[in-house]
Amino acid sequence: MERWKVNLYTLWVTQVFSLMGFGFCIPFVPFFLQDLGVSDPVQLSYYVGLSSTLPAATMAVAAPVWGIASDRYGRKMMIMRAMFFAAVLLALMGLSQSVFQFMVLRALQGIFTGTVTASMSFVSANTPENRISYALGLMTSSNFLGYSIGPFIGGMIAELLGYRICFAIGGGLMTVGFLLVVFLVKEDKNTYGYRIRSEEESKGKRIQVLSPFIIIVLLSLLFQRISRSVFVPFIPLYVQETLGTMVGATTYTGIISGATGFATALAALTITRLGDQHDKVKLAFKLTLLAVPVTVLLIFFRSLLGFSMVFTIYFFLAGGTEPILTSAASERTPPAMRGVLFGLLCTVSSLGAMVAPMIGSSISVGFGLRAILITIPLFTISQLICLNKSRKLGQIDNKKE
Repeated sequence: MERWKVNLYTLWVTQVFSLMGFGFCIPFVPFFLQDLGVSDPVQLSYYVGLSSTLPAATMAVAAPVWGIASDRYGRKMMIMRAMFFAAVLLALMGLSQSVFQFMVLRALQGIFTGTVTASMSFVSANTPENRISYALGLMTSSNFLGYSIGPFIGGMIAELLGYRICFAIGGGLMTVGFLLVVFLVKEDKNTYGYRIRSEEESKGKRIQVLSPFIIIVLLSLLFQRISRSVFVPFIPLYVQETLGTMVGATTYTGIISGATGFATALAALTITRLGDQHDKVKLAFKLTLLAVPVTVLLIFFRSLLGFSMVFTIYFFLAGGTEPILTSAASERTPPAMRGVLFGLLCTVSSLGAMVAPMIGSSISVGFGLRAILITIPLFTISQLICLNKSRKLGQIDNKKE
């Protein structure tokens, strides 16, 4: 088997373990905070939002630094760093005795982890150009497959053994993934350590990374991340409120998280294959256009079953869009600068994940949990406008070529 395929399939497995590790515990943070003594509903909503905002904010700052380091010192090292610290920090979260301790660890998580970005950057630089959409789509499927299995199993374990055990298992899964990377992944030394020799060339490369097309794609991904993330931290509270009891809420939350994760993984395995055959931006535009009416429907469903089904359909459509746009941006970036690109992509993703819970918290405190759903179609429409602009920029670039 070709080396790039061995690396790709190994990293696919490691990312399944990695996101399973996070999925075992992170979706149930609202319930864990209640175990730590937070009982007031307003205070709980605040801390739920803060627990999502902190790692996103710190990751937004740290990601470009790690991206530059990966281009200079190697991307395998960055994957190992992210998985090692993820294992340690998840285990420590399970030992937290106060909300303050837990929040500090969540902030550190954003600084030192980032397994998804590190793996994506590695695959992008070590895969043949004509297979990048396939490779990135496959990697995206691993992320969401792991995050669908993790909450599903984690929800049942939490009901039986408690949330602290879930954090310990999550750390163990991260350790397994770390060992797989150490022993099975081999990096082409020609894909990193590249240093630009003149200021003019350096300036030219940076212009290529931050071209108008890529800036619009980054903005589009920002809107998508906000629309996908704004309600997710509050799903446990929404389920608890709808059921009227804590009994069964953890299991139902795990099922919803699992279903949306599986739908995203399925989209990454199927829809993204079309990205290597058709215009990527046009395909992303069509998927987002289909997502708009689906997000509007979310506002009107009152039953958990109906909400879960529509929410899952939305994640299927969104799940195909992100890797296609990532691939389009990667194709327009020099291979030696893709660590910088994926650092920027991670920053944008983290900014979205940081802003989303802040928006959700503000709306839920003032107008209730269901009011948050109104923001999802608004940000999806904003994404659609950006994609329409990027289509025009892409056409201009093609004419220049």
